[in-house]
Amino acid sequence: MAQALAEARAAAEAAEVPVGAVVVKDGVVIGRGRNRVEGRGDATAHAELEALAQAAQATGDRRLNGATLYVTLEPCPMCAYAAVLARVDGIVYGAADAKAGGCGSVVNVPAAPFNHHVAVRGGVRAAECAEILAAFFLARRKANGGATPSG
Repeated sequence: MAQALAEARAAAEAAEVPVGAVVVKDGVVIGRGRNRVEGRGDATAHAELEALAQAAQATGDRRLNGATLYVTLEPCPMCAYAAVLARVDGIVYGAADAKAGGCGSVVNVPAAPFNHHVAVRGGVRAAECAEILAAFFLARRKANGGATPSG
C-alpha cells in the first residue's frame, strides 16, 4: 500500500484526484498507476486500469492469476469489474468510497456471480488514504473560493 500511496501523492501533484494503485505478484510490483483523468481528458483513466494494463504488459498475459491489486480508494464498479476480468486473486483498498465504491460501499461487483471470484479487503491504511483525498479536496475548495468542484 505504501507504493500505491506514493502514486496517489504523485497524482495530487499533477492536480489529479489522488488515487494510486499497484499490482503485486509473487512479492513484486508488476504494474502501477495513478489517476490521469484530467490530464488525459479521459473518464476511464483511473489508477486501477493503468496498473492492470501495465501488469498485463509486464507478464504478457491479460490474466493476472496470483496477483493482488492494491489501491488507495475503493475501486469504482468499472475498476472492480476490470479486476474481475483480469482475474486478479485479490483487491486490497484503503479508504472506502461511500459515493461510488464498487467493492461493497455502493455495489459489490466482486461478489456478483461471475466466473472468477476476487477476494476483497478494505480499510488498509484507511486513515492515511482518506487524508490524502481530504487534503486534496480541501485545497481545491479553497482555490475555488469555497465552491465544491466536481470530481
